[in-house]
Amino acid sequence: MNRITLQQATPRARQSEALSDCIIEELRRYDEHLCDARGLAAGTRSQRGRIVGRLLHRKFADCPIDIARLYPEDVRRFIADQMDAGRSPSSASQLVAALRSYFRYRTTCGDQVGALTAVITNPVHWRLASLPRALKPNEVDRLLQSFVAVRRSPKRGYAIVRCALDMGLRAGEIAHLMISDIDWIAGTVMLRGTKSLRQDILPLPMETGQALADYLQHERPLTSNPAVFVRCLGEHDQPITSTAIQKVIKRACRRIGLMHFSAHSLRHTLACRLVENGSSLKEVADVLRHRSLNTTLIYAKLDTPKLSAVPLPWPGSGS
Repeated sequence: MNRITLQQATPRARQSEALSDCIIEELRRYDEHLCDARGLAAGTRSQRGRIVGRLLHRKFADCPIDIARLYPEDVRRFIADQMDAGRSPSSASQLVAALRSYFRYRTTCGDQVGALTAVITNPVHWRLASLPRALKPNEVDRLLQSFVAVRRSPKRGYAIVRCALDMGLRAGEIAHLMISDIDWIAGTVMLRGTKSLRQDILPLPMETGQALADYLQHERPLTSNPAVFVRCLGEHDQPITSTAIQKVIKRACRRIGLMHFSAHSLRHTLACRLVENGSSLKEVADVLRHRSLNTTLIYAKLDTPKLSAVPLPWPGSGS
């Protein structure tokens, strides 16, 4: 399982400020805890490592790490400074989640951190306040048609978008897809690199299977790498990264004028289509492989027929 690199642990804004060996080693141990004990994905671990690295660099840049010398006021000022940087409610939630996670880890090391966690308050962030950002049917058609005029690897890009749009695969899941994971006879796909660290078997839609087969037969470079999607430039023996998957989808959205849509928007699009076609939230959760049904609740706001039965009659009305 991937570990965060020292470059990932170092915030971009502070790359000129080298982390001390003590902080680097502390972040390495913390990352092992998140990976082995908590089972978090590499992206989440990297994000939390960057935040914790900033906190530790601020307090222990020139001395060994001693959590007993970290005071509630230090944590309070750190949070205030990070909030002043114009963070969105979502990123503010990620900030406090990372700090709480790190202090929970320190309790396993025998530290008393109750006073530190007490000063961490949740930012105001209504999880279900907004509607999921999804593509409309005509936008989906334009997105798929946009690969006709693409010069570099159009079949690969088309297959990637199909995987996200038809199966709700995350960028990391697409990047980790192996040729041996596809059962062409049974029409299924085995997912191994999932966010929940489980192995899931999903049905392979006909359009997605045709797109994958077209790419594998006519465009994929000759390589011994077992990954479905490999790099088209440089070393072909290297699989494509999740970041590259995200860029392929984002560039495709921008080609048709959707400047603020991302790879995750295609998962939202699939979920919205399922709800509009009458699928239950449980069925949507199963398709998206959510570990908790609470994650799927945001799509309840899209079920207009059922929501219309929720409001009570207006006082004084005849109904």
